[in-house]
Amino acid sequence: MNDQRYLYLSSGIVSVCGIVFQVLYGAAGSYLFGDSVLYYCITIGLFLMAMGIGAAVSEKLKKQLITRFVQAEYLIAVIGGFSIFGLFFFTSFFGQEVAQIYLYLVISLTGYLTGLEMPILIRRVQEIRDDISKSTARVLFFDYAGSLIGSIGFALLLRPMLGLIKTAFLIAAINAIIALFITLKFNKEMAKPILHNFAGAGILILLITGFLFGENYAYAFEQKVYSDPIVYSEDTKYQRIILTKEPNDVRLYLNGQLQFSESDEHRYHEALVHIPMALANQKKNVLILGGGDGLAVREVLKYKEAEHITLVDLDPAMTELANANHELLRLNQGSLKDDRVKIVHEDAFQYLSNTTEMYDVILSDLPDPNNEALNKLYTKEFYSLVRNHLSPGGKVSIQSTSPVFATKVFWTIHNTVESTGLSSKSYHLDVPSFGNWGFTLASREPISLKGMEFSVPMKFLNEEIAPTLFAFGNDTDEKIEEKGKCFEFPINRLNRPVLVRMYQDAWKYY
Repeated sequence: MNDQRYLYLSSGIVSVCGIVFQVLYGAAGSYLFGDSVLYYCITIGLFLMAMGIGAAVSEKLKKQLITRFVQAEYLIAVIGGFSIFGLFFFTSFFGQEVAQIYLYLVISLTGYLTGLEMPILIRRVQEIRDDISKSTARVLFFDYAGSLIGSIGFALLLRPMLGLIKTAFLIAAINAIIALFITLKFNKEMAKPILHNFAGAGILILLITGFLFGENYAYAFEQKVYSDPIVYSEDTKYQRIILTKEPNDVRLYLNGQLQFSESDEHRYHEALVHIPMALANQKKNVLILGGGDGLAVREVLKYKEAEHITLVDLDPAMTELANANHELLRLNQGSLKDDRVKIVHEDAFQYLSNTTEMYDVILSDLPDPNNEALNKLYTKEFYSLVRNHLSPGGKVSIQSTSPVFATKVFWTIHNTVESTGLSSKSYHLDVPSFGNWGFTLASREPISLKGMEFSVPMKFLNEEIAPTLFAFGNDTDEKIEEKGKCFEFPINRLNRPVLVRMYQDAWKYY
């Protein structure tokens, strides 16, 4: 293989590394800070801008091109390798705002150094008497082909198999290996080749150490974010699952957001389940969207009339955990093992688009709309699907975040539900671990609360307190004034996802 081919091969490999770092930074920002579209846009924008600056600066590099290329690769290896590890460190010890600044700095530096690579390779290939048009075309070909391989490889292999931290160290090690290879191959052109060889070997050892042990240290950093000891953690294809435990209180977190606390989850699940069950004409066929922990199913199983319960949860890892973890089994009472329960691992939107089933009660126990993937499950289009699968006389209950901390979000969900032609009433209650939490009750027919009776045992809810949950104070009702005018709640749609930004603004100080 001649020298040009070595350089072409190197350009392809480092291009794979560059695109993996881009998507890795976007994924990390989305996971830790929410709003996936925003962080992917920031990542791509910053990275490309920094690449442009790097490409412009590369014009000033007239001599020792191979040495400069190797140095750039070593810097990318160190910065990229420790990028996600450092992100967990800064998030744990200094908070999200400092961590965001750190992430933007890492994106910019990696992009700048990546921008140096391509022009240096093109000029070096040209110096080996290759035609400039050929050298540019071939380096660009390897760059673009590498981008495709890197993005698909990250999505399908690296992230699910290794997670974010190990992926960063692995890709960085590849950068370091390429630099070492080029140093050895073009040894005579290198300034201080022995020094670069020792530096490369040291960086590679450091990255391998990070790959082997970095996740354990990051786990210790993450523990500082949670008030209680972590007893289980898993990165699944869809989310990060964390279970914490202190005496008499097990807590579940998905992507850093609290899903329930053992001490008061009964309040939340009783309100979600038993109010629509009490008001529905029938309870034979029940659909639960989300709720892979099995706690909502536990409440539905209290009704003998509930003959068929379908649980639709996207992540099989969550339902498997609920069926295997002794703490979750204790809390959900083995509900997912019941013969009446059918578990479907599918996106809720997709499921409702494809099924022909009609349901007497539909319970939406989905995570808050803090990113675009979840936002679609709070849109007019989604609630139209819910309406189309609701039997006459049936009832829907939707967890709708907090009317106190996210008042606009809460009433926008209410307004979006009503825009489908469903009749709706909102209600709320205090869940100490969450604060004041709200729900939206919906039906094809006008909703009457008269004669609400409960026929199953409950810890919190009773017939006296249930009607009071539908009353709101002046600071949480749907009359919000802004700049002297009454705020008009928008309708959340697939093509206009207003809830994501609204949600981020509401919760950024909590």
